[in-house]
Amino acid sequence: MMKFPELPASLDAALKDRGYENATQVQAEVLQDQAAGRDLVVSAQTGSGKTIAFGLAMAAELLGDGDRFDYAQGPLALVIAPTRELALQVSRELGWLYAKAGGHIATCVGGMNPQAERKALRGGANIVVGTPGRLRDHLERGALDLSGLRAVVLDEADEMLDMGFREELEEILDATPETRRTLLFSATMPRPIEALARRYQRDALRIATISDGRGHGDISYQAVTVSPPEIENAVVNLLRYHEADTAILFCATREKVRHLHATLQERGFAVVALSGEHSQSERNQALQALRDRRARVCVATDVAARGIDLPSLSLVIHVEIPRDAETLQHRSGRTGRAGKKGTAVLIVPFSRRRRVESMLRHAKVSAEWIDTPDRDAIKAKDRDRLMEKLLQPVEVDDGDRELAQRLLAERSPEEIAAMLVQAHRASMPEPEDLIANTPEARREAQKERHRPGFEDTVWFRMDLGRRQNADPRWILPLLCRRGHITRNEIGAIRIGPEETFFQIPRQIADKFADAATRSALADGDEEPVHIERSDTGPREVARGNRKGRMGRDNAAGPRVKAKPAFGKSAKGKDGFENKDKKRRPAGKPTKPHRGQKPSPKGKRN
Repeated sequence: MMKFPELPASLDAALKDRGYENATQVQAEVLQDQAAGRDLVVSAQTGSGKTIAFGLAMAAELLGDGDRFDYAQGPLALVIAPTRELALQVSRELGWLYAKAGGHIATCVGGMNPQAERKALRGGANIVVGTPGRLRDHLERGALDLSGLRAVVLDEADEMLDMGFREELEEILDATPETRRTLLFSATMPRPIEALARRYQRDALRIATISDGRGHGDISYQAVTVSPPEIENAVVNLLRYHEADTAILFCATREKVRHLHATLQERGFAVVALSGEHSQSERNQALQALRDRRARVCVATDVAARGIDLPSLSLVIHVEIPRDAETLQHRSGRTGRAGKKGTAVLIVPFSRRRRVESMLRHAKVSAEWIDTPDRDAIKAKDRDRLMEKLLQPVEVDDGDRELAQRLLAERSPEEIAAMLVQAHRASMPEPEDLIANTPEARREAQKERHRPGFEDTVWFRMDLGRRQNADPRWILPLLCRRGHITRNEIGAIRIGPEETFFQIPRQIADKFADAATRSALADGDEEPVHIERSDTGPREVARGNRKGRMGRDNAAGPRVKAKPAFGKSAKGKDGFENKDKKRRPAGKPTKPHRGQKPSPKGKRN
């Protein structure tokens, strides 16, 4: 921490009135001498004091050598933010910062009355804060005059590009004077951000206040592995264990938000929801309930939660895994703000642990892998919290003292203490009983992922693979015909480079093997497909295929790369493809186009 440098008197007084004595790291960096008057590219986490940072950084352009605004025909500064909540928050912060300087702030965001916004713009706003879509709308209607602009701020620019606002940003920036100063703030610096900076900035100074080590030094990361059916129970126990003043739970879809919100309400939590299906009025009411402590838990989607600033937010739970490292950091960055500590917990299904570990490495985040708190751990925490609460000094009036004496006359101190504990517990939701995180539980969860009837299967192999254009859409009918079974009696199909593996339930495996052998010569193919049992399964033979690829003599056919019909096929850990059973047949006769002769069976034109 360092003291603020010399500032205009009006801004210095505003900071002192708010109790600001020392500058945060990002505030100190943007106020250094080498940053004066230059375009800036600032990498800073949300909650690091960056709103005050860019508010102070552009003071010289807005106030000149004085400490109050001169009369101006149009706005002098424009701040663009990705969401309504963030824009309103920025507007409030700049409002008190420039109040003593006579500053007028106009806020232009979706969901508000556009006529009232146009009136505020005509009234002589010194600073305009808004979202890209609404700002572009005012610009195209002629209500927003950017000709006198001296400074532009892009706040959380990476999120704006993620949300698809590139076109709006470019149209707005193209309408600003070339002499303007451009300040770009972003938590991450992907290539699109760098391209935007190169196009619209000149000789920009890069400032990085995010450590190359952990993604955020004030956030403690934890990860818990659970069976997929236990995710909601894990959420309940995590909320009860931490008992945070305010917690936010991130889900991937509106439907999941709706379902989890209803579930937590039913279990006794004071909870609100935020998603794209809620109106601006509903969003405002939900956020106000969190600020007033009438609600302590918020269930939200990624987009709905962007720009939320809740000072009491100390717990973030990733109910559904973030799609990438940047989303992980944006979600988690809702807590651990302005020097306060926060906790971010990822709930990880057993089968997705490797993916999450890879994401954490990419985000340069070190997470502690722990078990989900059980009932005993939660009760122990409850006892500690209750002891801490009861041992705090309190002021007792005569009425309370008289009631305490009457209670002591009727009950022993131990009984009264026990009643207090029970009353404290009764006010909180009951913890859930979870399946222990053991290897047996993980194996059981793995079994539940299989279709009914496929818990015990036998692997078979056939001597066709990707190089022979093997595809489940024509493999399925072939297996049904050769083995005298139905489609529903065939399990997983794994296609390798030279061979294909498939599962048959053990109870019909002998029948299938006999039928496949008998029907080999009667199949009508010049070279019948060879089908046999596989004792090793796909993993062992995958290694043999990799060895075979070293020499051309081992190739069973021409190297033809078959393209899947719908998107890319996913590869399993063993190098085999988990193919969809409805893909376009490849390497088998297909219906010819008009005027085209059919190709020979098994060959391509």
